[in-house]
Amino acid sequence: MKIDIITIFPQVLTSPFAEGIVHRACEKGLLEIGITNLREFTTDRHKTTDDLPFGGGGGMVMKPEPIFKAAHSLINNSSSQPRTILLSPQGRTLDQTLCNQLSQENHLILICGRYSGVDERVRKHLITDEISIGDYILSGGEVCAMVLVEAVVRLLPGALGNEESAQEDSFQSGLLGGPRYTRPQEFQGLPIPEILLSGDHEKVRVWRRKEALLRTLLRRPDLLERNKLTEEDQAILEKIRNGSAD
Repeated sequence: MKIDIITIFPQVLTSPFAEGIVHRACEKGLLEIGITNLREFTTDRHKTTDDLPFGGGGGMVMKPEPIFKAAHSLINNSSSQPRTILLSPQGRTLDQTLCNQLSQENHLILICGRYSGVDERVRKHLITDEISIGDYILSGGEVCAMVLVEAVVRLLPGALGNEESAQEDSFQSGLLGGPRYTRPQEFQGLPIPEILLSGDHEKVRVWRRKEALLRTLLRRPDLLERNKLTEEDQAILEKIRNGSAD
């Protein structure tokens, strides 16, 4: 996979991608990260990337010319048709379903907005997707790019040391993850649940699913409404609601 990021602050992205999962994926040849400095595609000596908004109002607006030039320089050199994504609070909210979709792409181009936004012609005539990481405002899209890259890259086959762990993450199955335990078996008088020591893999699986459903019901019931539950899940939920779950 190739991920290109267009930004006016390339140095902000250098350190986060030099460690962890993203760095290891690059070392394994699973990923190539490219960081494009938008200022290199300006035409004036001040390397201006923003200007006053037509019609008045506060804030500055990112100019269309350098963004189009930077994006087309990457699109024209791509071996596939990339998805060109504007990171914006007005976009579709990033979730695990979207991350799974993006992880199947060969090439992503991420455009980091700044100031009061980008010229509307970028939104209407350049991008294929507009993505938000939540209902709040940041100073720019660089942090959003970091979030999206990490969420997508960890889904690439071979990126994690144990691929099974990615499939057990919260949201991957539409639910929050259940409780996890590790050594020591007892800590400050607090033991782990006995079922985890039973050696009965099927009982452990059902227990974990029940705990995930219970946690989701208590903390994020909206997820239960949005996702299609299996008959087994529905039966477990019914027992939980009736107070009869083990």
